[in-house]
Amino acid sequence: MLDGEGNYLRDAAPNEVGNLCLKGPTVFKGYLQQDRNRDIWIGDGWFNTGDLGRIDEDGYIWLTGRSKDLIIRGGHNIDPQMIEEALHRHPAVALAAAVGKPDAKAGELPVAYIQLKPGASASEEELLEHASRHVPERAAVPKDIWLIESMPVTAVGKTFKPALRLDAIRRVLEEESRRIAEDIRVEVVADERHGQLAHLHVPALDERRQAALEELLGGYALNYRLHAV
Repeated sequence: MLDGEGNYLRDAAPNEVGNLCLKGPTVFKGYLQQDRNRDIWIGDGWFNTGDLGRIDEDGYIWLTGRSKDLIIRGGHNIDPQMIEEALHRHPAVALAAAVGKPDAKAGELPVAYIQLKPGASASEEELLEHASRHVPERAAVPKDIWLIESMPVTAVGKTFKPALRLDAIRRVLEEESRRIAEDIRVEVVADERHGQLAHLHVPALDERRQAALEELLGGYALNYRLHAV
């Protein structure tokens, strides 16, 4: 078990989900690109794979997800797989993906994106009610469920969650910015230097409107730029 800074806390109990770390003569010595080696070593030469998993009573290792996909709600770690497994039990759901949306108080709140099966129908309200009954942890029940036509995927067919995180940020900022003006356009991109970067295109951007937006956005751990249009 690791803390929020990636430091060792303790060994996980049987069937407790934790960070999978490896050590031994067959483990590589590091990446050629030195900047990729900063956060991969734990304690005395343990390699942090970035995977989450558990070890059962018989010593078998079961992979459950990726640590970078964890949703951190007020210091509580939520495994998105718990949400996705519950949503996949709904007969209309083809694909489900859970990510965190930014929240000024909790840091992140769980949300889910759903692609329905061809010809199936289900409302976001119906799916939220299904999640509230089937997600085992109350803190992990999604605050929002958004239906999309097609799930973004990688070249090998895996769900591309970075795109969903950017979309979740966009949705939150669009809703929040309506408190200032109705016609603010929000674009969120993955920036090589700044990470997740939100661009807000603001009509009639004067000092009063800029101050109001800066106060609003100051509650979120986000990089942003305001653009006058």
